[in-house]
Parts: sequence; C-alpha cells; structure tokens
Amino acid sequence: MKKVGRSSIKFENVYLKSWGTASGPKEKEGPLGEYIDISFQDLYCKEATWEEAEMNLMRNALSEALRKGMLQVEDLSLATGGDLNNQIAISNYLMNDYNVPFIGVYGACSTAVLSLINAASFMDNGFGKYIACMTSSHNATSERQFRYPTEYGGQKPPSITTTVTGSGVGILTSEKTGIKITKATIGCVTSSGEKDSQDMGRTMAPAAAMTLKQHLEDFNLTPSDYDLIVTGDLSLYGSKIFVDILKEYLIDVKDVYQDCGLMIYDIEKQQVSAGGSGCGCASLVMYGYLCNQLYQRKYNKILVIATGALLNPVMVAQGKKIPSIAHAVVLERS
Repeated sequence: MKKVGRSSIKFENVYLKSWGTASGPKEKEGPLGEYIDISFQDLYCKEATWEEAEMNLMRNALSEALRKGMLQVEDLSLATGGDLNNQIAISNYLMNDYNVPFIGVYGACSTAVLSLINAASFMDNGFGKYIACMTSSHNATSERQFRYPTEYGGQKPPSITTTVTGSGVGILTSEKTGIKITKATIGCVTSSGEKDSQDMGRTMAPAAAMTLKQHLEDFNLTPSDYDLIVTGDLSLYGSKIFVDILKEYLIDVKDVYQDCGLMIYDIEKQQVSAGGSGCGCASLVMYGYLCNQLYQRKYNKILVIATGALLNPVMVAQGKKIPSIAHAVVLERS
C-alpha cells in the first residue's frame, strides 16, 4: 500500500474472499432482500434482549462469511469492526467468544468502510492470511442510544431515518479472487452546523461531498470512472443535498449515484420515513448487494462512501453542533 495525494491509499494486493449478511424482517422485505443471507422474523432475533439480538446478527453474518470461504474462525489472523453501542459493546462482547486478535473501531455509520480500510491496510502489510471486517446495527439499540427508546413511542419527523437492523462481514485475503480492494480515501471530521439528531442526512451530506471531492483529486479521476458511486445513509434529504453541494464543486454524479439508505428500503411502501441509516445500512448493501453485482460482472468498479454522524446524546442536549465524517473505498472486479 502507498499514500496517494492528501488523504488516500492505493492497495496493491487485497482481495475479498467471502462475505456474509444477516438482518431483521424489514430489511429482508425490502428491495434487496434476496441478497441477504440470513434473516430473522422479529427484532429479537431468537434472543432475550435487543443487545443479544444484535450480537446474534453479527455472529450469523460472520459464520456465513466463514462458511462461504470454507474457513474456520481459527483461520483468521485478525478481526476489525464496530457498532453503534457505547464502547462498541456488541463487537467486543461477541469477540469475547472467539480467540482472535481484534481491533475495535468506531466511525458511527461510516464504520462499515472504516473497518474495511483498516483490514485492507493490515492485509497489504502482510499481517496475516485472512482478516475479517465486521459491522452491525439494530433499530432498537440505536434508537435507545441516540434518540428515544422504542417503547416511548415518540413522534418522528419526516426527516428522520430508520436504523437498519443488520450485520455485514467481509473476509479479506492476499490471494486473488473475483473482487479486489484497490483504493481508499480517509475523511476529515467536519460540521455543517446542524444540531438536530433527527435529521442525520442533512448533517452528513457535506462530509460525503468533501470526501468524494478529495478522492477524485487525489487519484485524478472523474465520477464517470466509476460504474456506481454509493453513499452510506444520506437517504432522501441528505442525498439531494449531497448532489447540490457537488454541483458547487463542478462535480456531476447524477448518472452514477445511489444511496444505500434509499436502496435497502422501499420508502414508498415501507414505513421508514426518509430511508435507512446505521452501520448495518452500508454494510448490508455493500456485502449483500454490491459484492454480488461485482461478482456477477454487472459492475466493474464501485466507490462506496460510508457516512457517519459523530453525535453524542449529552452534547446534543447541550446544543452542540453535530460533527460528521465519511470514508471511501473502491471495490473492483478483478
């Protein structure tokens, strides 16, 4: 690997060996449901608590990725990942069941790509033969963490997004496979001045635009160099703002742009307000749908920009502006 430009990385020998996904019922009922490996009929996911349910999602996604790769847990040299809970508790408690070196990461809803960049960096530096990158979110745990408990029954404005209940896991290798991780751009923390925790798309849009602009500059590329440019969870309102900001930079993405938050759900038929969000949003779409499309040669090169609102409930209550970040990674058919 080598640094390119101000904040980008070019990977030399990193491939995606296998991937696995698990979700709740609403995600399975959405437009990409056929690409989800394992789904559960309710948010408890056969467990007693929401937190145990989220752990079960990540456990199943990891098991499925290992099964597809014909691997055992013991074959992993490293795992890296995170979730939205305090102290990334879901990931830490789950990894307590496995004797695998683990690096926990937190980038809010950008964690799916952040963990992938971390894993790819270790892989390209020869850390091991197989490295897992894993992410999860759960609607009930996230609502309680950042907004209001589900049982509270609070009214939600149209701008609010629905936290995805799901987990995605990818396993990287240096052995050549059908999908290669080629480039990444690390984002900067920025703030648009927003203070509303129920309007995350508007908060994160400037970070996504800034990261894309930097990525294109670092690699001397244009949007047309990609078959698809996907943001993590800007959803209905944030994705429109993202496109408008890019126009100010003289960057036009309308022919290649989609958002995971608008792909995972049908916002016309499902009660999801402005669309999907959460760590599991980009994770399910990336490891479920996008990787399958690359593997089937329907796309050759995809840029995924995962977005994260780095809010703290206490500081939001104190009236502080919400910072955000976006990280980008390139998946190519090899």
